[in-house]
Amino acid sequence: MPTTPLSRLLETVKRPSHDRRPSIEVFPDLDVNRVAADLQLERFGKERGGRGEPLTSSATLDEVEARIVERVEQEKKRAHGILEDELQTYADRLSALDFEGRFSAIEQAAQACVGTFKAEVAKGRDDLHGARRDLKDLEEERNTFKADNGLRRSARVQEGAIYFVKISIIFTLLVVETLANSVFLAKGNEQGLVGGFVEALSFSAINIGSAIVLAVFGARNLNHRNYFRKLFGLLSIPIYAGIALALNLALAHYRDITATFIDGGAQLVLEKLSNDPLGLGDIRSAILLFLGVLFSLIAFIDALFLFDPYPGYGHLEQRLRKARADYSRKKEYAIDTLIDVRDSYDDALKEIYSDLADRRAEHDSILAARARLVHLFDQHQNHLERTGGVLLTTYREANVSARTTKPPKRYTMPFQLERISIPANPPTGWESETLQARIHEIQQVLSDNIKGVHREFDTAIDHYRQLDDLIPETHNGAPQA
Repeated sequence: MPTTPLSRLLETVKRPSHDRRPSIEVFPDLDVNRVAADLQLERFGKERGGRGEPLTSSATLDEVEARIVERVEQEKKRAHGILEDELQTYADRLSALDFEGRFSAIEQAAQACVGTFKAEVAKGRDDLHGARRDLKDLEEERNTFKADNGLRRSARVQEGAIYFVKISIIFTLLVVETLANSVFLAKGNEQGLVGGFVEALSFSAINIGSAIVLAVFGARNLNHRNYFRKLFGLLSIPIYAGIALALNLALAHYRDITATFIDGGAQLVLEKLSNDPLGLGDIRSAILLFLGVLFSLIAFIDALFLFDPYPGYGHLEQRLRKARADYSRKKEYAIDTLIDVRDSYDDALKEIYSDLADRRAEHDSILAARARLVHLFDQHQNHLERTGGVLLTTYREANVSARTTKPPKRYTMPFQLERISIPANPPTGWESETLQARIHEIQQVLSDNIKGVHREFDTAIDHYRQLDDLIPETHNGAPQA
């Protein structure tokens, strides 16, 4: 998928919104016995009680009681520090969710999504329209050619296995004739078999090549509507026959003459052809003549049917078929491109759709975890209050047991810890119902865009197919039904 607002938004979906989690056990309980032992409450209680301290009229905490309260307060402050750190973590995670920014980015990307897809559709349609117009022009050219030349049949274009067989026949004729001639000519050549092969290859190339050229560019003109070209085609047949016979007679006489090792063989061949063209002195020379004429005739006939009998018709049909194949490939490519873009948009929009649900779940999870943490802190303060009461009671009971005077009245008052109040769910910018409604609204936007892309895809495919109706193929000069 090309870089678009949608793809950039999708990259942010794949990044985590936070990088750490708070631990579960954050407020361990105080060990009452250990604290009591550290503060030596029983010892100080008895010692001070024996001295009648604190006074019965005392209304404030003595130094031992103050140390107990201070120890509990220190633990409360430590726990509150941990709570603040964890609450900040939750706040960071809530901030990282950035629903407002996410909603804005989704709306912008969604608006660009269908527009980008339409642009891709328009690009493919423009490419196809040009290719279809070129194809239409070639079809009209072909139909005009058929009408001008009185052709009612389809062109005979040799392709595939048949074309390969015909080319193979020509190549085989050239090889076989070269090998056969090289054996006959080797005897009279100073370089032996190698020299004979070179001479044979030259004769064979001329023999087979002339037959092909006169068949393709000459004899086929017999089928042409133009009388001058018909005449040229008619004349090319005796020309071919004369060349084939003269060339192979010359080769046969050349073999006769060079077999006797006489110098000036070429001059003698010309004299022989002038005085006694059919007078061959060796049966092998006659065989050489027969094989040459036969191979030339086979090549001539094979070349006649190598292309369409009517000159120019087969080549025009080949151009038309190539243009039709190119158009089909372009249409297939354009459709495949739209399928890829549509599927990539589907995947991206669905992933963003799912990401919103995940973020909503994470939002609720953060709030629930934060509430649990605040509840744990409140419970820890309850624990600290009970711990402070137990520690004071331990000290006061030891003090009372050693006193001879009455203890202060405040000994009967329970210990109350000064609480730190933390709201369980402070304002986060989104009420649960409001957030859910907003997420549902954005998810509906995504769903509508997915449907919009699919509608544009279906419309695009119809437009691509309609090109064949707007610019229909023609048959014999008229639109093809």
